[in-house]
Amino acid sequence: MSPTLATEPHFYAHPFDDDKLHEECGVFGVIGVTDASNFVALGLHALQHRGQEAGGIVCHDKEHGFNSARRFGYVRDNFTSQDVMQTLPGPLAIGHVRYSTAGSKGQTAIRDVQPFFGEFSHGGAAIAHNGNITNAEALRRDLIERGSIFQSSSDSECIIHLMARSMQRSIPERMEEALRRVEGAFSVVAMTRSKLIGVRDPLGVRPLVLGRVADGWCLSSETCALDIIGAEFVREIEPGEMVVITDKGVESLRPFRQKPSKFCIFEHVYFSRPDSILGGRSVYESRRQIGVELAREAPVEADLVCPVPDSGTPAAIGFSQESGIPYAMGITRNQYMGRTFIEPTEQIRNMGVRLKLNVNRALIRGKRVILVDDSVVRGTTSRKIKEMILDAGAAEVHFRIASPPTAWPCFYGVDTPQREKLLAATMSEEEMRDHLNVDSLKFITLDGLYRAVGAEEGRNNACPQYCDACFSGEYPVAPSDMIAKGFELKAAE
Repeated sequence: MSPTLATEPHFYAHPFDDDKLHEECGVFGVIGVTDASNFVALGLHALQHRGQEAGGIVCHDKEHGFNSARRFGYVRDNFTSQDVMQTLPGPLAIGHVRYSTAGSKGQTAIRDVQPFFGEFSHGGAAIAHNGNITNAEALRRDLIERGSIFQSSSDSECIIHLMARSMQRSIPERMEEALRRVEGAFSVVAMTRSKLIGVRDPLGVRPLVLGRVADGWCLSSETCALDIIGAEFVREIEPGEMVVITDKGVESLRPFRQKPSKFCIFEHVYFSRPDSILGGRSVYESRRQIGVELAREAPVEADLVCPVPDSGTPAAIGFSQESGIPYAMGITRNQYMGRTFIEPTEQIRNMGVRLKLNVNRALIRGKRVILVDDSVVRGTTSRKIKEMILDAGAAEVHFRIASPPTAWPCFYGVDTPQREKLLAATMSEEEMRDHLNVDSLKFITLDGLYRAVGAEEGRNNACPQYCDACFSGEYPVAPSDMIAKGFELKAAE
């Protein structure tokens, strides 16, 4: 069955969200349960933080074959009605939530919403991909020259076309061959008529976990999505591993040459939900420990430690605990201010961050305030928050940032501004302090961040290592397409 298309009014990114880095997607799959799509919808709801623009589900059962639905907007608004879910029957399903660049979304953009589906000589298959293929443009040109007809602008569609051209005997073997031509970061959840497949790239940049639910199995970007369906966390899919799951159980394959792990360290800082487990470590505890390290590295005399909600909260708690300075919710977040479906007036746009955040004036007035945030990207939101705190009567404003300066773009599945638009790419820490016009500004060091996530000896002695390219400029996989366009890698020191 052809994917169900949906039209959508224009989306407008809220100014607060537009100054954050966005992980571009989350994946979930289930096999061996009645009405698997319902489980997938719940899993995607738990992964909504990884992609809020659109979502899709593909399923299969013997009577109806493959069916799919793709929609713009939140999972709760699209995959909870009986009218939709009854069109997605069967014991096997996969799903995807997506974040894309801000702006208008029209009917044609639905073609970019995953999972993608294709019919092959050995039967149909669907894939959902988290990450980014860094040689996608080169692959796409080659495939088009050889006769492939693309339906989307997504790099993930390259995998389907590479699979279609493979001469291997089975869908998993075709996927292996296709992914060997792919560079970059990928955690893939795929399905055939009878198999659920999960693959992680050899560096393991993006997360993927295996769970057990009733008599079936599930794959997810994060463990928090297992919790919502009552699944038992079994283990992480290892870097370079492929699992093929059928009614007979889980088969583990190693189709790629083993490499040192380079898991994205920003998953600990911001992307993953705080109730997830990464590498055997609580995300919440990592973020709290970041605050502890910040308090040790960059102490300051103040009256209150306040998080920039919600992502700065665990680090602010850790900073308060280590420094002894009282923790306070000096800023309240409007939980119901999401993206709007109507174009805001210029007057509303000028309100900016105030639509989403409000200062507790009675608490802030006359106080020296430490604001703890997860990152500084362009700096526009930080300046507005500082102005709100000062307008509320704060005596001093000190920023403490729970990540090192973000000075390089990510090419592995994160929506990052061009390098020249990153504040830390063009300014020193002191210049950024002047630009934001705050009393002090300090970022956690890269060594401090590594210590916070469990590498007590710091970055150089960390095992396993992490991908920290957005901070260090050291890319574990060369971004081939971007280099061809003129992007310059960091000069060797």
